[in-house]
Amino acid sequence: MARVVAVHGIGKQTLGEDTLRKEWLPALNDGLARAGADRLAEPDVAMAFYGDLFRTQGEFLAVGDPPYTAADVAEGFEQELLLAWWSAAAASDPAVVPPGADTLVSTPRSVQAALRALSGARFFAGVALRAMVFDLKQVHGYLTDPDLRAQALARVADQIREDTRVVVAHSLGSVVAYEALCARPGHRVGALVTIGSPLGIPNLILHRLQPPPLALDGPPRAVWPGHAGLVWTNLADDGDVVALVKDLRPAFGEEVRCAILHNGARAHDATAYLTDALCGQAIMDGLV
Repeated sequence: MARVVAVHGIGKQTLGEDTLRKEWLPALNDGLARAGADRLAEPDVAMAFYGDLFRTQGEFLAVGDPPYTAADVAEGFEQELLLAWWSAAAASDPAVVPPGADTLVSTPRSVQAALRALSGARFFAGVALRAMVFDLKQVHGYLTDPDLRAQALARVADQIREDTRVVVAHSLGSVVAYEALCARPGHRVGALVTIGSPLGIPNLILHRLQPPPLALDGPPRAVWPGHAGLVWTNLADDGDVVALVKDLRPAFGEEVRCAILHNGARAHDATAYLTDALCGQAIMDGLV
């Protein structure tokens, strides 16, 4: 049985569990090698795959993702997340024109401006407009469609078993993994490693989690996803637009170990995170 459960992020709807495991396993082992740890064998790693839940059902003569345009970015959540990405990209990439005060209002013009600005960002290099919009809709869909959310959570929860010691989750997958662990009190996972995670984004992500954060005397504090001995490590690249909030401690507690990595031009790429020594160390800590 697998000791490590991997949870992928957005934009993987055309792949599958076997494809992604073959992509992640060498990167996991490179990170472990950098940390001086033993390598994992293929049976040690299970990929919790939920990407197909977002895949449009095939039709003859239809190819690829739906042909989304700026007009398909829905008001509210999708426009707000897009503008948050734009602001974050402008803060870390001099080539991106920052949004002006008049474009921080959710209007069709601001959506077009955001997509145009982001198309020239290093972070979104090579990402087609329709793919960018589709990513927005995946995050939105998970957080607002109860049936889709339940199915994705079931996929992840099914892979977390008695012998699972480490969960490594990327991007939107970190949200799914967090909620799956919260929904399984008594689980024996010893280490949660989140990479490129949007979990700390207030209002858009953090306040929509299940279970919701607790509002006590201070800022809302999210539920701890396991037993007191669980070691949670959160890794974020400084230029990772999706990991908008790099430090999760204010929202999830001082116990979260947070670190900034440097993935170069591949700021949000899962394999770039996995090959880092800090990621390997975090995984190794859960396996010992």
